[in-house]
Amino acid sequence: MKSVSFIQRNTQGHWVGDGFPVRTLFSYNDDPAAFSPFLMLDYGGPTVFDATTKRRGVGAHPHRGFETVTIVYDGEVSHRDSTGAGGTIGPGDVQWMTAASGIVHEEFHSEAFARTGGAFRMVQLWVNLPARDKTAPPGYQGITAAQTPVVELPGGAGTVRLIAGAFEGTQGPARTFTPLQVWDVQLKAGHTVTLPAPEGHTTVPLVYQGRVKTPDGQEAGDAEMIVFERAGEGVQLTALADTTLLWLCGEPIDEPVVGYGPFVMNTEQEIRQAFVDFQSGRMGRL
Repeated sequence: MKSVSFIQRNTQGHWVGDGFPVRTLFSYNDDPAAFSPFLMLDYGGPTVFDATTKRRGVGAHPHRGFETVTIVYDGEVSHRDSTGAGGTIGPGDVQWMTAASGIVHEEFHSEAFARTGGAFRMVQLWVNLPARDKTAPPGYQGITAAQTPVVELPGGAGTVRLIAGAFEGTQGPARTFTPLQVWDVQLKAGHTVTLPAPEGHTTVPLVYQGRVKTPDGQEAGDAEMIVFERAGEGVQLTALADTTLLWLCGEPIDEPVVGYGPFVMNTEQEIRQAFVDFQSGRMGRL
């Protein structure tokens, strides 16, 4: 079994635009090798928004060199990008955007959610791409809750909702460039589960809501992430309360990480080129 390396926490929040209050639990500016292939995770909410006619969110901005994965738990998010793709996602839905060679997009609360207001909770994850795929065409996957298969855990311990990767012979719908497990796991209080995590893979489950304990007695609660050693296979967790867990496991990308703002590449020259390409319109326009 994998052992715990450390618990990642961040109690300091900030706003992304005027629609997304988040805590960044890790980013490529911290220790990119420790979290590879994952680059960043923003834990959004919980927040209650008043009704408004204003557009809340983030206007047109670029990305290159990675993918963004937005998972909504409460509220609605609308996306539009320079490829012509887009849509609105609500509870249980996912937007998986491949920036790759470059994309310009915007993210706002949906008009319907803005008009009514209410509870808002979400996560946005950034997933790195290997050098060979950083120049791939950009793309977009809109994955609804209805398209996401759910597998029951043994003994009534809970469920695994598969966004990417396979579990017990069932495959999640997201297409990925490298081996990934991105699952929404529901655990019932008092149950102990063993989840698969391959030898050598980065395993960094986020406790979205609830509380779990590891075999060595360490505990993690809301908005805390358990970073496991890469050695060993599988992870054992005991739910101390009903828990929502975002399970993140992936094959590390053993390449240099050079990032600046919305661009993540392998060299400083590639970052400079990204700014030139964006400013000249070669990443597209909204």
